[in-house]
Amino acid sequence: MKPRIRLIAMLLAGFTTVQASAGHYRNFRVAVYSRAYETQKMGDPAWLAAAWEEVSRQVGVDKIYLETHRDLEVVDQATLDQAKAFFKARGVETAGGITLTIDESNRFETFCYTNPEHRAKVKEIVEYTARNFDELILDDFFFTSCKCDLCIAAKGEKSWTGYRLELMQKAARELVLEPARAVNPKIKVVIKYPNWYDHFQGLGFNLEAQPAMFDGIYTGTETRDPSSAQHLQAYLGYNIFRYFENLKPGGNGGGWVDTGGMRTLDRYAEQLWITLFAKAPEITLFDLRQMLYPLRIETQAPWQEQGTSFDFDAMMQPVTLPGKQAVTPTTVARAAGYTFEKIDKFLGSLGKPIGVRSYKPFHSTGEEFLHNFMGMAGIPMDVVPRFPEEEPVVFLTEAAAFDLQITEKIKKHLREGKTAVITSGLLKALQGKGIEDIAEIRCTGRKALVRQFTAGWGPASFADRDILIPQVAYLTNDSWEEISALDDTNGWPILHYAGYGKGKLYILTIPDNFVDLYFLPAPVLNRIRQTIAGHLPVQLEGPGYVSLFAYDNHTFIVESFADTTLKVNLTSSLNFTRMTNLETGEVCPSVDRTLPAFRKNPARTLRNFPLQLKPHSFIVLKAE
Repeated sequence: MKPRIRLIAMLLAGFTTVQASAGHYRNFRVAVYSRAYETQKMGDPAWLAAAWEEVSRQVGVDKIYLETHRDLEVVDQATLDQAKAFFKARGVETAGGITLTIDESNRFETFCYTNPEHRAKVKEIVEYTARNFDELILDDFFFTSCKCDLCIAAKGEKSWTGYRLELMQKAARELVLEPARAVNPKIKVVIKYPNWYDHFQGLGFNLEAQPAMFDGIYTGTETRDPSSAQHLQAYLGYNIFRYFENLKPGGNGGGWVDTGGMRTLDRYAEQLWITLFAKAPEITLFDLRQMLYPLRIETQAPWQEQGTSFDFDAMMQPVTLPGKQAVTPTTVARAAGYTFEKIDKFLGSLGKPIGVRSYKPFHSTGEEFLHNFMGMAGIPMDVVPRFPEEEPVVFLTEAAAFDLQITEKIKKHLREGKTAVITSGLLKALQGKGIEDIAEIRCTGRKALVRQFTAGWGPASFADRDILIPQVAYLTNDSWEEISALDDTNGWPILHYAGYGKGKLYILTIPDNFVDLYFLPAPVLNRIRQTIAGHLPVQLEGPGYVSLFAYDNHTFIVESFADTTLKVNLTSSLNFTRMTNLETGEVCPSVDRTLPAFRKNPARTLRNFPLQLKPHSFIVLKAE
């Protein structure tokens, strides 16, 4: 132990009644998760006091999850008692945590829920934890990847997905919920889900049954480095929280972020504030060990010199939290604390998040995680588990084909005079299943490599790189191209229109590489945004790698994930006359633009608000 840390530990060890204030932030709570390895170290009072002082002097913490088990490491009762007393004396709420892994380092080796010995061990761990806490959370490993001989025999002729969904639903009831409630009738049992939601069903996570079974759910909003093996887009941190909130309204307890894959501190901070933009009531910092990682100057990004929403120099200024002395930041905990202080200043001014409703049936796959790419292309997404009949516009990906009645639901929606936007992936999945009743449009199976586009009769625009798209074919004059991709004298639809009854069907051609959505020329993206999200209060215009977060009280956030400064524009069919920056109080300048008459639409004037976004920065606006 370093001399300075040892001195702090000696001084603090004798103070058992130091009281830190709870509710450190006005608009959300902050929790820290302690793995079993760190919880076990809490048997050493000096280590515990020093570690907690280092964290709590840099970020306000309201709650700590004390994990009792991970990788067959079980924290002993005496250590748990000492840890609970320590945090109670400091006004910090405690809850239990369980990670049901045999060996996390061995490709996340989980328990086998077909094995009687493993099942007994899980039940024992749950009962032990429930006796110690009135709340416990399952870290995101309550799934199974086991394919042992027992599992193979039990599976029989079922698919792995079908077998595991049934197996883990029973395991939740028989090994977790019933045992926990038997030993502690007051227990609140929460299941935390990870970020790979489109693949859950294959490992036994059951988003149809489990949210109703458990007392609460929790959301893994960590997106880490998008270039990693998971390929998670930054927008996922927002989108997944809203999706899970729609699974269990009011029962989604918070978002959960770690430092995994952190190359730069501003990327870590982005994950935190994206979670809060989704209006998570609590945010959990995983984990205590990571909060003690030292701050390193080299974790600044090259774009920091241009100025971002994460100000490294401001973060490094001495900080004073309630009940603490002024200190110079030393660990990653301060990156979280600085981010929370910044966001808390305006978060209460934002209303309820709104977006384009997109129906994803339970246990569905197809065009996996596409909603997050759409969000990064400037279209606010709101994923729901049931077809949103009441919405004027619905966006449907290939996953919607898992609903065997989806074609009839689309028809009904259109005949009511509403709009459906379907992807080329869904069009292909529905061929021969009734979509031809709306319009005879098909995916041919051929591909095209394009970079030139036209929107209507306007001038051509060009992408910065070649984009591979599926070729969509149709009957001339039965339906119409709204946006075309060109290759010399040939071309294919990017956005296609077909009328049906009083409604409008649009087919959006999705590039083979979803990232290419960001590289579509701005005029093309603008037309797509207007078609899909034109019913929302504001629309974004400009390049990709920019997200729009919209709220029901006419507040908005525009965020750039690009590494260079970008110029964008906000426009609105509501014709707002004023937009104010909620961080600075400045009124944004506006420019009037006249739209010419087009088809049956008369000429009209719109007020536009041009914005300049620095790299990895956001602007918070109130429209009037």
